[in-house]
Amino acid sequence: LISVSYCLLFAAQRHVLTYMEDAVSQLLENREDISQYGIARFFTEYFNSVRQGTHILFREFSFVQATPHNRASFLRTFWRCFRTVGKNGGKYSSICCYLLTAQEYHCLLQLLCPDFPMELTQKAARIVLMDDAMDCLMSFSDFLFAFQIQFYYSEFLESVAAIYQDLLAGKNPNTVIVPTSSSGQHRQRQLPNDCSPLDGVEASLFYQCLESLCDRSKYSCPPSALVKEMLSSAQRLTFYGFLMALAKDQGINRALGALPDKGDLFLDPVMDQELEKLVAQVSGLSVSGPTSSSGDTANLPVRNSPRINSPWKPLHHRRKMDAESEGSNEETDSSEN
Repeated sequence: LISVSYCLLFAAQRHVLTYMEDAVSQLLENREDISQYGIARFFTEYFNSVRQGTHILFREFSFVQATPHNRASFLRTFWRCFRTVGKNGGKYSSICCYLLTAQEYHCLLQLLCPDFPMELTQKAARIVLMDDAMDCLMSFSDFLFAFQIQFYYSEFLESVAAIYQDLLAGKNPNTVIVPTSSSGQHRQRQLPNDCSPLDGVEASLFYQCLESLCDRSKYSCPPSALVKEMLSSAQRLTFYGFLMALAKDQGINRALGALPDKGDLFLDPVMDQELEKLVAQVSGLSVSGPTSSSGDTANLPVRNSPRINSPWKPLHHRRKMDAESEGSNEETDSSEN
């Protein structure tokens, strides 16, 4: 029933079992709805959404961060949906040019993933703000590239934090255990009283430990050659200095492949075309019809806004929304918040 081309497409990729299990789970959960148009069409639509990267929309965080492809898809979707927040001037400048706090960026993330953890957003903000004044405003580009590093390489950064603190304390980093959880939460260690994080650690020794970590880690790591090149000009560095360098390195950004270069961050021709269509539709609503000789426009016919199709949603999300709408025909505004 499943298209052979899709099987071949994902058979060569890692984590194929994750998508097969998720597809079957959704199939069983929504079998009554799916029976109306067939199982073959369901699998075709599902794997199409995986290929296009829209499969992570409105999904739970455990699924969004389950695979590197899911993480890259989420980053790309977040950029495309909210890039105009940080666009400085341009064709749509009337709705752009904003600086937001970590809490406000977190609200945007939750529009795509309702249970997205605040801790990850805060860690990304600390990369930009260097662990200081978390209520400060950040530009979209600064937050986005910091968030990319923190979100995509969360397990790697957890181990890096442990290695850094061991080096700072004069311990042997080889005793650091690579994390096995996928939570991406940093272990907290107390620094000795005579160690100052401002002094940092020796860059060459730090890189040797990172190279060893990348060799044995089963999680995504930035290319070690790019990390070596990035650290080659530094003698000492701090942990947040290293994170900031990762976030700003365009070579690492290109290797990850989710976001464009910083210079092209606000360019998205496909999305701009869709936005132009939307603007044209909205502009068409303001065109006045024939008026009476007195100029009275009170009796002009009202034109309804065209219905814009929403992006693909998981079937279980559609079913939940349908069930909620069938429960009452009364006002629903009060239940939205």
